[in-house]
Amino acid sequence: MTWKRQESTLQLVTTTTSNVNTIQWPAIRPEDSGLYLCQAENTQGMTEGKIEIIVAGGPGTPMASVTPTQLTAIQGRTVTMECRATGSPTPEITWSKLRAPLPWKHTVVGGVLTLKDVGRQDSGQYICNATNIHGYSEAYSDMEVEAPPYATCVPDRVRLRPGGTLRLQCLAHGTHPITFQWSFSGNSALPPGAETTKDGQLFIPHIRESDSGTYTCSTSNHIGSSTATARVTVRG
Repeated sequence: MTWKRQESTLQLVTTTTSNVNTIQWPAIRPEDSGLYLCQAENTQGMTEGKIEIIVAGGPGTPMASVTPTQLTAIQGRTVTMECRATGSPTPEITWSKLRAPLPWKHTVVGGVLTLKDVGRQDSGQYICNATNIHGYSEAYSDMEVEAPPYATCVPDRVRLRPGGTLRLQCLAHGTHPITFQWSFSGNSALPPGAETTKDGQLFIPHIRESDSGTYTCSTSNHIGSSTATARVTVRG
């Protein structure tokens, strides 16, 4: 009687007592999982039996998973994503970002990706790749970084003659929707005839010398607020 492992030429250690042939593993490993054949032969012919041995944690392609799979972060905060992977041998875990390098303020420890001081440019899909000799597996986490508005006035200094038309544009970068509100010299009321639009524009036709002063644009979203000013001088 002899033992052999299917699809392997490795020699197996066996012992024979009477009509019993035994295969032994001094220290069985996950790699020893597989199908084994016992062949018995005499003058009357040959027969064989099969047994499948599965060692817990046996060989297998990696299977990666990420927590969380979707997240929304606030600009300036620290974010962590955890990747776990099963498989044998233990898969190697690496992180990457779709169509972009990982942010320079990142660390990876034990499959945990940490991003510090995140900005809107860090939004995107992050990929965990788990690899071993049997293959690879990918898992994904989509991150959206939200930011308070950052306002600017264009132009921020204006000189006009009486009767001219004032045109100011307030620009704001940040997470939408963003609201705009204009004020004049610390008062919520604008000069007579002033017109504003939802996208941050201010118009004052037939401007007067008394309309000289500081115009403030206040912007806000669900995260925070920002202001910008323009200095207007009207002289004849």
